[in-house]
Amino acid sequence: MPEHVELERVKHKGMQIILVGTAHISDKSIELVRETIAKEKPDVVGVELDSQRYTQLKSGRKWQEMNLFSVVRSGKTYLLLVNLLLSSIQRRFGESVGVKPGSEMLAAIDAAEKAHARVFLLDRDITITMKRAMASMGFLEKLKLFFGVLMSFFGFGETVDAEKVEELKNKDLLTELMGELSREMPGTKKALVDERDLFIANRILSSGAKKIVAVVGLGHLHGIKRFLDRKRDISELLTVPGKRNYLSLVKYLVPALFVAMVVLAYYLKGSEYVLDLFVVWIAVNSFFSALGALLARAHWKSILAALVSAPITSLHPALAAGWVAGLVELRVRCPRVRDFESLNRLEKLSDFYKNRVTHILLVAAFTNAGSIIGTFIALSIAASMFQ
Repeated sequence: MPEHVELERVKHKGMQIILVGTAHISDKSIELVRETIAKEKPDVVGVELDSQRYTQLKSGRKWQEMNLFSVVRSGKTYLLLVNLLLSSIQRRFGESVGVKPGSEMLAAIDAAEKAHARVFLLDRDITITMKRAMASMGFLEKLKLFFGVLMSFFGFGETVDAEKVEELKNKDLLTELMGELSREMPGTKKALVDERDLFIANRILSSGAKKIVAVVGLGHLHGIKRFLDRKRDISELLTVPGKRNYLSLVKYLVPALFVAMVVLAYYLKGSEYVLDLFVVWIAVNSFFSALGALLARAHWKSILAALVSAPITSLHPALAAGWVAGLVELRVRCPRVRDFESLNRLEKLSDFYKNRVTHILLVAAFTNAGSIIGTFIALSIAASMFQ
């Protein structure tokens, strides 16, 4: 067993709780998990997984069940791209030390089955956790996070070897990947660490076990132990905060501002000036949206869709040029089974372009980014025309 303490024992109303703290890419943690379960012979083994990650680890079918049409249409392309980037970094971390991420959880499940113990899932749904974390960040913080993850994906940052893993033992891997890039974003720590500590502790107390071995990331160990004194109301932790009001207002502010400019231009300078405004709006919006699609190496039909739709979608609160371009790309370059199966093997930027699933996400994301840039540039040029 490693020299430093990785086990915590707690008793609660006749219930024996053994917390096993693990590093998610450590072979020593795998050994510790197996030894502890074999020695303690619990009636329940808790694992720091939700149902999605449990299914993925057991069968690897997470990506095959993705509804890509729904992802693009609901505007979740950025969130999914971040998840894919994180998954790629996590896998490469594991490969650098010869351990597949999640191996200690699979070892716990296997040991539980051998000990005839019930497996109990402890973690909150990863989708809720990610949404609550993202909701806690402002627009600039999200950009910093995305580009930080992107830089790590391209290899800028520390390499991970066996020695570095021992440092990672003091952190949960998800927290390491997100938290390392979010030092100036305290809201993310609350969603990724503090809330999950409370949630997992409540799950342990609700397991109905007489004796439970709970396998968790070492970064959660003491936080979970702190909440094992009693059950608490965690209903609020299962909700996703609504979008910030000012973000919703922007969707309506842009078309309202443009309409106001058109009306003002008509009364102050005449119909020809109004025509000039429309020419600027269409040209700038179309150019930057098409440029975004072009940078994503979209099909010419998708680039054309971005070009035509951007001036309209920029004025419609419920539409986005990236959705239109992404859906056209989905139609002309429909993903194949092997594209879904290879999502866990993306290693470099070219892989994201070659894989049809991630390529569609890039088309939608880049086109939307171009449309946003084009909208604000067009409004600035239009405003300067009144001077």
